[in-house]
Amino acid sequence: MSLLHRILLVWALGGMAWAFPGHLQAQSDLELATYYYNSGAFEQARLYLDNLYKKDPSTYDMYLNTLLELEDFEAAEKLVKGRLKKRRDKSMAQVDLGSLYLRIGRAEEAQVAFVAALDALPTGRGSAKRLADAFIKLDQLDLALATYEKARDTGTDKYGYHYELANLQGLRGDYQGMVDSFLSLLGDRPNYLRTVQNSFNRNLRVSTDLRQADMVRRKVLKASQEQPEATVYLELLVWVFNQQRDFMSAVAHVRALDERKGEQGRRLMELAEVAAKNGDLDTAYECYALVSAKGVGSPRYAEARQAMLEVRTEQVTGQFPLDTAAALDLADQYRSTLEDLGEFPETAGLMAGWAKLLAFHLDDADAAQELLERAVDMPGTAKDIRSEMKLALGDILVFQDDVWSASLLFSQVDLDHKEGLLGQQAKFRNARVSYFTGDFNWAQAQLDILKASTSKLISNDAIDLSLLITDNFNMDTITAPMEMFARADLLRYRNRLDDALLTLDSLVVSYPGHTLEDEVLLIRGDIAKQRGAFDAAIGHYEEVLEFFAMDILADDALFQLARLYDTQMGDTATAQGLYERLLTEYPGSLYVVEARKRFRQLRGDILE
Repeated sequence: MSLLHRILLVWALGGMAWAFPGHLQAQSDLELATYYYNSGAFEQARLYLDNLYKKDPSTYDMYLNTLLELEDFEAAEKLVKGRLKKRRDKSMAQVDLGSLYLRIGRAEEAQVAFVAALDALPTGRGSAKRLADAFIKLDQLDLALATYEKARDTGTDKYGYHYELANLQGLRGDYQGMVDSFLSLLGDRPNYLRTVQNSFNRNLRVSTDLRQADMVRRKVLKASQEQPEATVYLELLVWVFNQQRDFMSAVAHVRALDERKGEQGRRLMELAEVAAKNGDLDTAYECYALVSAKGVGSPRYAEARQAMLEVRTEQVTGQFPLDTAAALDLADQYRSTLEDLGEFPETAGLMAGWAKLLAFHLDDADAAQELLERAVDMPGTAKDIRSEMKLALGDILVFQDDVWSASLLFSQVDLDHKEGLLGQQAKFRNARVSYFTGDFNWAQAQLDILKASTSKLISNDAIDLSLLITDNFNMDTITAPMEMFARADLLRYRNRLDDALLTLDSLVVSYPGHTLEDEVLLIRGDIAKQRGAFDAAIGHYEEVLEFFAMDILADDALFQLARLYDTQMGDTATAQGLYERLLTEYPGSLYVVEARKRFRQLRGDILE
């Protein structure tokens, strides 16, 4: 920089200092006051603020707080009253005065000031919110409520303050008032539905507090009856029933919503899915039946008919012992549905479901095989669907003990879907066939690949079977026990339960104390459960837990025991305790995800 430029710069800075000395001094005082105030050095801050406030009223809050921190209440009162005289909007200054009186124990004068603040409330939402927030900060909730009520009654914009009143009533513990205000809010602004639902869950815990849930349900039902044209109340009512896991009570209201909005069964299908996921198969079936009843012209007719059969299949085959009459009736429903809808690629899933029922539950594997062969050969079938039918046909062939034909089908699917999920399913089935037939080394090699599957189900199944082989074959120089066990496992798969038990008995007698002993107990428990001998099944599972608690099958036995109490015996309290025990004692178990899900359902959580 040249000497001339330096001279000009010095002259310019000197001129600015001469022209604005007061401004620079005030700026410096404000910075120092702020620094001392933020540092808690209130004595030093006051040295500057005493003069600063006279020049800069924006320092009022800092000055007042400083005086209060120094407990110079007389100066603070003088400051607040001086501001009160100067301001046109006196409401906030009156709040400051009342706050000061509260602090120094002059409660009656504080209330007088607060009432004066309320009387001086200017019109406008901003003024109402500022005053109400100030009262809330001082825990004067009744006055905050009165503020919003006055603003609502005197306002000219017809704004109801429903949202603000609802939240405030929640703070006051007036939950009935809160619900009323939220319902009024929905009457004006239906788009606030999600906000209201979140508040009910957060403040009222409607999914677990039955008393609060019942109060909400009654109020929402009343609102929907008084304003039948407002569908938002029906939507909220359905949500409340869902939170209570009372899905059946929601059906009529969902049906009404569906008809009003012309949704052609969409909401009923959604409710069915949620109900099924939470174990309420009866409600799921009812919803699908209502959609199906809309007739062939309905866009969801075929989907609903198929879903009805899937739910009914789960109901019939999930109960032990099998109700043969119910299974035969279900087979007739499959037949009539396929006659109505026809055998097309779109109904291939129905054909597979029917075939599985025929083979595994009604001992008609020949009819099942014929049905699936037609499904595989259907013209115009997409590659993925054809491969799914091949997998289903292969399962039937294993059931018929034609393992080599089954393996050929599985290999075809594996080749057609090398990197896909279907290919992994086929590879696992082939590994299981090798296990059934005693080729444990090849089975283990395939399972080692599948352990890294992106499908949790396939990965878990692969790990389970791999551990069985590793623990009981690789460590043993004698192969006969493992071969006998695999043969018994295949017999069980084929529903030849007596033969399976005889084979297991021979294994135990021939090789007493073998490492397969816990596996034998587990299979015996599974067979007893399948036959409806629940006490015997419980005995086998508990024996595994008692004598093999540290072995790899202990968590399997505990999970199966929990499922038995849960789904077959209806003792959900015992089941919940067993699920929780599995989560705490076996946190690394492959059953943790499923156990946690069911534990949450039994606890009352909603799975959407």
